Amino acid sequence: MPNAEGRMRRHIQTLALDIGERNLWRYAALTRAADYIEAEFDACGYSPARQTYQVSRLPVSNIEVILPGTAIADESIVLGAHYDTVNGSPGANDNGTGVAALLELAQRFADRPHRRTIRFVAFVNEEPPFFQTAQMGSMVYAAAARARGDRIAGMLSLETMGYYSSERGSQQYPAPEMNGLYPDVGDFIGFVADDQSRDLLERASRAFMGRTSLPVHAAALPADLPGTGWSDHWSFWQAGYPALMVTDTAPWRYPWYHTAEDTPDRIDFEKLAEVVNGLEAVAAALAG
Repeated sequence: MPNAEGRMRRHIQTLALDIGERNLWRYAALTRAADYIEAEFDACGYSPARQTYQVSRLPVSNIEVILPGTAIADESIVLGAHYDTVNGSPGANDNGTGVAALLELAQRFADRPHRRTIRFVAFVNEEPPFFQTAQMGSMVYAAAARARGDRIAGMLSLETMGYYSSERGSQQYPAPEMNGLYPDVGDFIGFVADDQSRDLLERASRAFMGRTSLPVHAAALPADLPGTGWSDHWSFWQAGYPALMVTDTAPWRYPWYHTAEDTPDRIDFEKLAEVVNGLEAVAAALAG
């Protein structure tokens, strides 16, 4: 039976190689990706549900499964990753790694309920031109949650998590003043939050470091700093929920970001598996 690395490799190869570029302009591929994710959730014993809405007269869907809580089930944590890609890219790292981690975590938590409810969500339409618009899948989801009065204790956006380098100068940052505060070697995973999500950031960092020796650097940054809000956690900020992004920092490290060369051979599956080990501990701590 495949281990975590093997399972995630299969997910990423299926998404990036078998399905490939997946977005509204490659609608058949986008639909295949949604069907694949739904089938994988189902194989873990969940009952997937689609939140479907129309974009350019085409139905697109977020896909959600729920592990009900045992004591405070009306509070939840959300683990999410977008499954669409930017035009022209097969999206192995952005965001095949996030989806693979989401599916792996869903499998690990199946039949292991915690005090709070855990929601696993694959989001559509994260990439431009839908990014930070009302047609972004996570915006649709977060807005609906707020309208229902859902109590979300925290959201983790799993975003581009598979590339690492031990070379000096391999890590860049969006602001010069960050260069003296954080390493210039891209061998760590980043946790990125806004100031209102600082408590979530601190709890997540502690839990992660208690499970794995993979370096993690956490930062609560201004929401308008380039890169800080560049994923689905941004949508939850808009709805007033605490949220953070888990990332290898994408364009600040990954040379093939948003290109046709974002392929599975670029991924460090051993480190990706360590990230998931740490995230398992984070999710368990947040779910109580």
